[in-house]
Amino acid sequence: MKKFFKVKQLDLYLIKSFIGPLLVTFFIAIFVLLMQFLWTYIDELAGKGLSTGVILQLMYYASATFVPMALPLAILLSSLMTYGNLGENYEIIAAKASGISLWQLMKPLVIIAIILTGVTFYFSNNILPKANLKMMSLLRDVRQQKPTLNIREGIFNKDLDNYVIKVGKKDKDGKHIENIIIYDHSNYGPALRITTAQNGIMETTPDQRYLVFTLYDGMSYMEIREKRNDYYTIPLQRIYFDKQILHINISNFAFQRSDPGLLKEHYKMLNISQLQYFIDSLETDYKNIQEQQSNLLSMTFNNWWIYIANDSTFKPNANVTKNTFDSLINLLDDIHRREMYKMAAEQVLNNANMLDNQTDLSKSLKKSKAYYEIEWHRKFTLSIACLLLFFIGAPLGAIIRKGGLGFPLVISVLVFVLYYIITIIFEKTAKDLIISPFIGMWLPAFILLLFGLWLTIKTIKDSPLMEADAWLKRINTINNFFKKIFKIKNNNHNGNNIQ
Repeated sequence: MKKFFKVKQLDLYLIKSFIGPLLVTFFIAIFVLLMQFLWTYIDELAGKGLSTGVILQLMYYASATFVPMALPLAILLSSLMTYGNLGENYEIIAAKASGISLWQLMKPLVIIAIILTGVTFYFSNNILPKANLKMMSLLRDVRQQKPTLNIREGIFNKDLDNYVIKVGKKDKDGKHIENIIIYDHSNYGPALRITTAQNGIMETTPDQRYLVFTLYDGMSYMEIREKRNDYYTIPLQRIYFDKQILHINISNFAFQRSDPGLLKEHYKMLNISQLQYFIDSLETDYKNIQEQQSNLLSMTFNNWWIYIANDSTFKPNANVTKNTFDSLINLLDDIHRREMYKMAAEQVLNNANMLDNQTDLSKSLKKSKAYYEIEWHRKFTLSIACLLLFFIGAPLGAIIRKGGLGFPLVISVLVFVLYYIITIIFEKTAKDLIISPFIGMWLPAFILLLFGLWLTIKTIKDSPLMEADAWLKRINTINNFFKKIFKIKNNNHNGNNIQ
């Protein structure tokens, strides 16, 4: 064990060559995924007057949720770059000439990949559920947030409940206004109030709860509805003022946080132990529904048998044995017998409807259970992907023998996108209950494993997988094969014509 973990100069060199690209590619991947996230939700974020703190908080939680996806991609790209540089500089050939095997070149980074796999698992199980809860809760609150109150010149604004406001002119500071008209419908009882002013100041309180209008040189009209005998009168009250202060409640425009606990039972917000608890609970509920369905089927059959026993057109199969209720029914008079048949028929229909409902509930429980099982397996598959993608990137880098960022980036993105597409396809298939969650989540990892083993074998055998000359040789071989086939066919055809 001590020999296995003994650090040599070569090991330090490989680790340094690996860590640098790993950190760079990891943060680049996080940045790209974050930009994609913002692009997706830009319409829901724009125009709502969100503070910088809220936006940064949302980006922080979103970045945390991208770690399990960004880290495998970073490991794949950095391992491909590391061994691609070694191959391009003929360092792998020199190491093999010195008696150093491919495994010895991979061993220190395998240890790093295993450590990162454990870190990913811990993150996915302990940190990711909390980050998902915070992000989804904040995103929900953002979606429910009203757009920013924007009172523009010359336009009647109806964003405020019970108020219609028109401002004729606004200064560049957005505070000083002229030619103000305010329709106040807040008093639904006896009065309608209209306020006009030559000029004024518009500002909000520090707590953003009230919009304050300080109005100068204005007039307030008050229409008061009064009932006299059998008819209404609407006297007009007019008040002139030099200065008037009007407070309008705009607290519903302020950003408000809801309780994150409302989403805590969602499958993405749970760790392994919590997921297992819900899986067991759903399994118990599913079994109870199945038992209820069985009992309903039995009751429906019995009621159906009673209903059709008096039907002369019904001829039971020879294997069907009549129940003893036939003798009991014969003891009843015609009226009570018909009543019993009617009740049995109604019960059959009721049971059939209950069976339909129970079947729908059973499917819903089974599908919910599949979602929780998929998330349970995802905790492991996301972690294992780090190790598997390393075993793809390392031998692939040694084969292509290209360092830098260009070509390795293209290859790693193609491999990761292919893996991501396969994962999405099988996951959706599992969610649709076509295959089991276990197969749906672990089959892509198994495909990665086979691909990694194939690349490792090719690397050990020094296969020129990415060399142009090797591909040209294969193409020429295939071309010569088809030429021989066509030549044989032409010779046979000419021979037949001569005959």
